[in-house]
Parts: sequence; structure tokens; C-alpha cells
Amino acid sequence: MRIIRAPTLARAHELAVKTVLEKGWVLETENEEATIECNELALVVESPESESMVSSASRFQKRFLDVYAENLLRGSDAKFEYDYHRRLFDWGERLTTAGEDVHVDQVDYIARKLIEAPATRRAVAVTWNPVIDEDLDDCPCLQLVQCLLRDGKVEMKVVFRSNDILSAAGSNMYALVHLQKAIAERVGAAVGRYTHIALVPHVYYLRDLDDIEPFCRSGTAIQPITEVCRACGKCQRASRA
Repeated sequence: MRIIRAPTLARAHELAVKTVLEKGWVLETENEEATIECNELALVVESPESESMVSSASRFQKRFLDVYAENLLRGSDAKFEYDYHRRLFDWGERLTTAGEDVHVDQVDYIARKLIEAPATRRAVAVTWNPVIDEDLDDCPCLQLVQCLLRDGKVEMKVVFRSNDILSAAGSNMYALVHLQKAIAERVGAAVGRYTHIALVPHVYYLRDLDDIEPFCRSGTAIQPITEVCRACGKCQRASRA
């Protein structure tokens, strides 16, 4: 696992994109999509609320991300195969216990657990629901959220089974840090370290080709593997690929 330490979310996102594009390899997914995949990444940001939280290279900027974060915290009327708000705040769809439908507010549990037992390592939420997800074409990438209360700060650690580093990771981190802040406020603590673990980080290098160049900057910021440069063809690196 590669560990990337960065001062801000924006820089963590940029370094993660760089790592995948430079250290990864081509893989066609089970849905026949062309990706660059690499080994596990852990992005560690000590002060996740520090500016800038959004990379200027990303096509998803603050206005969009504020809505995305609000939807995670409050939910939305949009219909999806799943959504993280429901998985975190109302887990248990299609499940019953003692004849009653299961409805678990895992975020409430995390906050209560941190207040009741500040040294706990059990303030954990999960998203995966085997009853549903084993048959979904589009199943949750975020799998686990853990919060710790250490030195008066709420730390958050998240695990993604799979993470689109170019197009999704920036939005994911932004929204989850807003969740971290909401939990910290409820606990009466400051916001601490944010750790974002991607077990299978990847980039859809053909589908999102136009989004790579702002990060790459014509090969001055990133020197992607040969296949990416050949597909892009926008700078001198392409002729040498």
C-alpha cells in the first residue's frame, strides 16, 4: 500500500491521480471499461478542513461539491440503486428482525459511541448489504467509516473497495469530511485527521480523457504511462510513447 501524506484534500487528490497514472497498469473491467489501476492507496490529511479542499484541476468544483455533501448529510429526492445517505443514516433495507423492518442510523451510533466511550475503536459504520448488493450492477464503493476521538479531535478513516480517483475521489473526500465535521460538532470536538483508503484505485482513462489533462498539464505535473499518452495525444510525450 502506498501512503500519500498531504496538507490539504486538494493536494491529496492531485497526488493520488498522479500515482495512479504514473504507477498503474491497463485493465479492462468486468463491464468492459478501460481503466488504469494501481495498488492500494492511503491518503492521509492532517487538517482536512484547510484550504484548498478542492483541486483546481477537477471539473467538479465547490458549488457542485456542496450539493453532493448536502445530499450525503440530508439525502435527496433523486433515485439511485443505492445512496450513501441511506446506507449510513438508515441501513437495513429489506432486512427484518423480530418481525420489524431494520432501520439503523449508523451516524447517530458513531456520535453516541464517541460520547459514551471516548477511547472506543467501535465507532464504525458499514454500507454493504449482501441482500441487495450481491445482485446490483452498481453497488457501493464506500464500505466502511470509522471515527476515533483522540486528543480532543474526531478522526475519520474510510475504506473504499474501489475508487475512481480522477472523477469520484475528490467529491467523496469533500463530502465525507463534511460528515466528519458534523459528527465532531455533535460530539463537541474539533476535526482531526482524515484517512482515505482506496483498495483498488483506478482511472477511466478513455472515458475521462479530457479530465486528465488539467491534472497532467501537458506532462509537466504528471508523466502518465504510455497507454494514457497515446490515447491523449495532446503533448510531446504522446509522440514518444
